[in-house]
Amino acid sequence: MAAVSSRPWPFKTIFITGCNRGIGLEFVKQFLSLSNPPEHIFATCRSLERASELKSLSEGSSNLHLLELDVNEIETFNQVVSEVDRKLEGRGLDLLLNNAGIVDRSTLDQVTAEGMMNVYKTNTVAPLMLTKAFLPLLRRAASQRNNEDSAKTFIVNISTILASIAENTGTMYPYRTSKAALNMVTKSLSADLTSDGVMAVALHPGWVKTDMGGQGGNLTVKESVEALLTVIGSLDESKNGGFFDFSGKALPW
Repeated sequence: MAAVSSRPWPFKTIFITGCNRGIGLEFVKQFLSLSNPPEHIFATCRSLERASELKSLSEGSSNLHLLELDVNEIETFNQVVSEVDRKLEGRGLDLLLNNAGIVDRSTLDQVTAEGMMNVYKTNTVAPLMLTKAFLPLLRRAASQRNNEDSAKTFIVNISTILASIAENTGTMYPYRTSKAALNMVTKSLSADLTSDGVMAVALHPGWVKTDMGGQGGNLTVKESVEALLTVIGSLDESKNGGFFDFSGKALPW
């Protein structure tokens, strides 16, 4: 089971993108394994036919709902939100976890305009527009919380230390710039939505051994997500607008 904080898990309704493999799939597994799992977990992937492990998880979990979603098909977002709204039956969405993303490691000699735009759409534009589509449900969740609730409604954007301008060592132009832009989106959301009780943070999962991260990583998917759940489970207003790694350490912009 994930090594979350000792307080009760604060998010009862969760929406996650990119759950067919890697970090997204592990998030689903560990959310389900919590001693007090979320009441509704909405897990998305581009094709349920190719997500056999995700489908097997849903067979014995009434609180896990699977939805097909290609984050590049922005015109479908409102339909997805409507499906989630129906399932929630008047409740709001406590946690939006924008995890789906792609990597392009192009160097200065290799980078193309088309490559830049493709990665920017997936890693920056899609999370922003999905967040915008979910705003009614996020605001509803925030309005439904009691004043004594320790947690708030959160948008969590999965970023990377490679998005840090201060730590930049060059190359990987499409990936670095798209995630740096996602960090700016996160910061802007944190400013715009504070009055609504909705917070936003960017999290670096570490260098994880996944198809995207490669096998040179120093963290397994399980280790990364266990640590991220500890960070997410302890989020509060003091973290709003921040950029943190999997241990909760603040990262330089």
